[in-house]
Amino acid sequence: MQLTSLLSRAAAIAALGTFSLAGVPRHATAATPETATAPAVAACPAAVLRNAKAGKWQVDDNARRQALALEAVSCLSSPDPAERDELAFEALQAWMRADKLETATVQELRTRLAAQLQAPDPQGFARPFAALVLADVARVDRIKPYLSAEQRAQLAGATTNYLRSVNDYRGFDEKQGWRHGVAHAADIMLQLSLNPALGRAEHEQILAAIASQVAPQGEHFYHYGEGERLMAPIFYLSRAKTLECSDWDRWFARLAAPPASASTQQAILARKHNLNGFLQPLYINISESKDEAQRNCLKPLVLRALKQAAA
Repeated sequence: MQLTSLLSRAAAIAALGTFSLAGVPRHATAATPETATAPAVAACPAAVLRNAKAGKWQVDDNARRQALALEAVSCLSSPDPAERDELAFEALQAWMRADKLETATVQELRTRLAAQLQAPDPQGFARPFAALVLADVARVDRIKPYLSAEQRAQLAGATTNYLRSVNDYRGFDEKQGWRHGVAHAADIMLQLSLNPALGRAEHEQILAAIASQVAPQGEHFYHYGEGERLMAPIFYLSRAKTLECSDWDRWFARLAAPPASASTQQAILARKHNLNGFLQPLYINISESKDEAQRNCLKPLVLRALKQAAA
């Protein structure tokens, strides 16, 4: 996979409020939701969504659009990848990015999706796709704030806890489509890292959650761009004024430290592979950063971590 610089897309983020990692699958985008259980699952309105997609997501009846957005949540757990991804996710993202959903609708999406993050998910689709849509829910608040400070802290807590809890590392399947829980959760972390309304407490939660998944225990090798997706929020958090260089020194030292317990050779190889998949693109982007303070602090720390990972 060709590594591409985040810096070439920074201007687009500032101007459009969007973020995309070129060359990385889009999918790859807690713990106290406001409701403890997910609502009863309704039938996915696939036919209606297909019609809306054919019309480039133009639904002139505002009330119908709001209702359809909430109905689309039921598609996110569908075993049909087209219903999850090409219909529900695309519809919700298109409407949120075009500012077509009312605040009450986005708030309801937040509540339902936060509940879905911890609801039973036997097939492994519902939680990752709830996370993917929550990234856009978080983006709306970043661009046009609508959450209270308490609600924003709840969103950070719910989604960082979800990222820490992910233990299903399946990415893409030709028949079943995407799951990609780690990457989808990382997309939420990116939106939170870019939100100036969050402070040190939330940033520390994000750092801990990302650290838990950069090189998770076990023998799984990331190969669907997870490292780059986890890297993106770290790149932007390292520009925040809430964290000192000494904080980053400790974080990278812990990240690259060898595990305390004995591992299999396969687990050792997986850890090295996953660390490199995170650290290498971060080093490239930090090296190209025009932020001198960011570059001077992080570049030697990332290089040290790379050397530790190679040892």
